[in-house]
Amino acid sequence: MEDPIQLKEEGNKYFQASDYEKALQSYTQAIKLNKDKALQAVLYRNRAACFLKKEQYAKAASDASRAIDINASDIKALYRRSQALEKLGKLDQAFKDAQKCATLEPHNKNFQETLRRLGANIQEKLRIQFSTDSRVQKMFEILLDENSDKEKREKAANNLIVLGREEAGAERIFQNNGVNLLLQLIETKNPELILAAVRTLSGMCTGHKARATAILHYLGIDSICMWMSVDNEEISLAVCNLLQTITDCLLGQGKEEHHGKEEALVLDTKKDLKMITMRLLDMLVSKKVSGQGRDRALNLLNKNIPRKDLKDLDNSRSIFVIDNGLKKILKVVGQIPEMPDCLPLTENTQLTASVLLSKLYDDLRCDPERDNYRLICEDYIKSKIDPQDMDKTLHAVQIVSGVLQGPFDLGNKLLGMKGVMEMMVALCGSEREIDQLVAVEALIHASTKLSRATFIITNGVTLLKEIYKKTKNEKIKIRALVASDKTILYSVASALVNCTNSYDTKELVPELVQLAKFSKQHVPEEHPKDKKDFVVKRVKRLLKAGVVSALACMVKADSAILTDQSKELIARVFLALCEDPKDRGTIVAQGGGKALIPLAVEGTDVGKIKASHALAKIAAISNPDIAFPGERVYEVVRPLVSLLNTERDGLQNYEALLGLTNFSGRSDKLRLKIVKEKALPDIENYMFENHDQLRQAATECMCNLVVNKEVQDRFVADGNDRLKLVVLLCGEDDEKVQVAAAGALAMLTAAQKKLCSKMTQVTTQWLEILQRLCLHDNMEIQHRGLVIAFNLISSDKELAKKLVESELLEILTYVGKQEDHPKKQHIINVARDCLTKCMDYELIKPLSR
Repeated sequence: MEDPIQLKEEGNKYFQASDYEKALQSYTQAIKLNKDKALQAVLYRNRAACFLKKEQYAKAASDASRAIDINASDIKALYRRSQALEKLGKLDQAFKDAQKCATLEPHNKNFQETLRRLGANIQEKLRIQFSTDSRVQKMFEILLDENSDKEKREKAANNLIVLGREEAGAERIFQNNGVNLLLQLIETKNPELILAAVRTLSGMCTGHKARATAILHYLGIDSICMWMSVDNEEISLAVCNLLQTITDCLLGQGKEEHHGKEEALVLDTKKDLKMITMRLLDMLVSKKVSGQGRDRALNLLNKNIPRKDLKDLDNSRSIFVIDNGLKKILKVVGQIPEMPDCLPLTENTQLTASVLLSKLYDDLRCDPERDNYRLICEDYIKSKIDPQDMDKTLHAVQIVSGVLQGPFDLGNKLLGMKGVMEMMVALCGSEREIDQLVAVEALIHASTKLSRATFIITNGVTLLKEIYKKTKNEKIKIRALVASDKTILYSVASALVNCTNSYDTKELVPELVQLAKFSKQHVPEEHPKDKKDFVVKRVKRLLKAGVVSALACMVKADSAILTDQSKELIARVFLALCEDPKDRGTIVAQGGGKALIPLAVEGTDVGKIKASHALAKIAAISNPDIAFPGERVYEVVRPLVSLLNTERDGLQNYEALLGLTNFSGRSDKLRLKIVKEKALPDIENYMFENHDQLRQAATECMCNLVVNKEVQDRFVADGNDRLKLVVLLCGEDDEKVQVAAAGALAMLTAAQKKLCSKMTQVTTQWLEILQRLCLHDNMEIQHRGLVIAFNLISSDKELAKKLVESELLEILTYVGKQEDHPKKQHIINVARDCLTKCMDYELIKPLSR
């Protein structure tokens, strides 16, 4: 449609039908196509009406103004602008427009009423404004008067904070030279007054970009950072919150703004944000900044620089910090508290800096960006290595240690720099305690990769033992022991992973292998002793040698020794050991079940998945009371539920379902635990699976769970297809699925009479499915079908009548008349019970002989 008049008429129809969005689209299209001025004014005022209905008042006022620009006496446009301005809080401007409307139509009662209302509101606003102004003035007089009573000053300070949090109060403070007066309070150096002033400023900045920008420029970022640097925790935190509030406003985050005057004001915040970032980075390396101030600067950078959502492609803030401040962060990481030239630090400063390094590294989008990050780190570390200056070299080692606590992969690359590992080991042989402490700490973090651990065992463990024996410094003694034990434990775990061949390997596609060979590319070949037969033999020998007991002892090691990487390796070994179902009893007997639980809860994501899978293998075939005695069994439920995830592979899903089926058949308390872990929706999803084994396992699990009252209530609840799914699964061709689904349906209809009538409503195939169950060749399925029939007949006479009128009566009669037979007696008895119940209802009569 390209006719503006037709589009206008279409928009009018949509507006009358209250479809304001479509009306808006029609008017907008008409405005683009129209060239007639008179019609343009009508279109703008009509679109203003749409914006009013959608509560977009700034846009409504803007469109009404455009209509008035074309026709100054357009009464509808004037009135609509008056309405919009009133909603935006611009009462005086709204009053002027309403006055013009009343002048053009003096007898219009609506305009007269609007004028009266606006006049009253303006008077009230002025009254509050004058009242607020006098209150603000009085508060500042009390606070700035050194002779004021302490109690009065405290009350005035609290009232000022509250007023600053209210929009009207914040605006009055701002308009009446309040920022300057608050600055005077800060300059008194009285901690209570400083806190009150800073908190008031935070309130005034919240949700108001223009005011926050003005306050930032008035106070100056240098002053704000200086206040945040003071050695007073409360003041430092309050100033940090102020700067965070300002940053939120500049980034357009936090509370939504409703300030009409800002719609026309375009604020370029990039320059201010860069200025704040640069000052925070400068704070990191300034000796004038307290430890707490440094922590605040790091926390602000951590919170505001990396992207919160990786779907957002703009990581320019992280790139800016890396280019302009990465070396400053590395300097903080490389500080050694025991040295005299150390910057003021708290116990959290360096760890917070390592976290920032990690977040910045994770925020990078491509290899060139990561390479740039690595090169900056390498250049900085190289600049610190000086064989003639041991103190500088110490800082280099400390930096590597700090990076290992942050971006781990990058830390391992830095360890590969020429001479770094050798330098660490050499420092262990130094006579200076500070050298030993830094070196030992670095070795602790470095021993989480097999090649490094092997190097340390070969070159450093003897030195670590010597340090342990000779040093009188308890801290060094403990850390040397940790470094030695941690390295050995990691190496042993790595060796066991190699023995069990439990590293993840990518399956080679034969076609791609042939293509690689054709193009003369190297194709890695499997080592002969990594073939399955050899691996199985090694696993059996390890089990016979008591490896499970050794692994269980390793899991009990102190957290300083047992790293997340070591936990992952141990979990891999356990999973390989559990491969053969015949070995799982041995693993349980030697404490493997107990040892796997903490591995499934803590560690790397991969490690937790591997441990959970091993637990699932054990839980699938073992008696839970023996494998996980006492309360321990409840701790296993969550790891099993974590495997019911589309990101996990089919085998993990299947074995987790088998484990949960086993558990849910033990006790109602376990069933309730499974429900509380929110496993029910996932189990239901697998009941829809095309994969036969997954669908069967999920249905069997649900069959056990329906015994629980809470699960039954979910089937009874309206608005779900749970019962329909179970009924339809009873009609599947897969006998194992039929057995499980029929069992679930038999228990549900026995426990809840409501489900008997509901079953007849969920699908038109219910009767056909029931008849097929009652005639099934599989006696287990037939018995469950007849139990369902009995439950339906027992629940309601009318439902029983419907069944008697169908072919089901013939089926029941045929089965019930069969001669007694030990193998089929339970089936025959249920059919006879159905017939007896029908006779009790007088729906059928016994045959007279």
